Amino acid sequence: MARNYELDDTDRKILALLIDDAKTPYTEIARKVHVSGGTVHVRMARLEELGIVQGATLKIDYQKLGFGVRAFLGIYLQKSSVYEGVVRALREIPEVVSIDFTTGAYGIFARLICRDTNHLREVLHGQIQLIEGIERTETLISLEEAFNRPIQLPEMKEDNE
Repeated sequence: MARNYELDDTDRKILALLIDDAKTPYTEIARKVHVSGGTVHVRMARLEELGIVQGATLKIDYQKLGFGVRAFLGIYLQKSSVYEGVVRALREIPEVVSIDFTTGAYGIFARLICRDTNHLREVLHGQIQLIEGIERTETLISLEEAFNRPIQLPEMKEDNE
């Protein structure tokens, strides 16, 4: 298992600013954290090398682009040994945007984004349910996403507390 990297206050402040807005220039971050731009660059390079930072993403309102249905899919596997093959097949379906290997009733829990319910039905019946190793699925349609946020990094405790 990978060892957790201990973040210091500077790392936490840099990450907090980038979590809030990934497009913030390093020069602005440096000014707010009271370090040089080079320090921010070196810290970010190290965090990327360690795999803590894995790129930046855009937050897109898919509904405004014509993709108005968000669905969650509980997938029952025939047996756990088919997991990797099922994931490979699901990865090829553009509407599948995330996959989690889970405990409980489902072997896999996936999130999909589709244009409408007809599109969702086509993806489910024409692609997903044809994947070898999938026993059956259960679909939940999201009526509204109340919020979607990253976790807040905990504050560092002082040694003398």
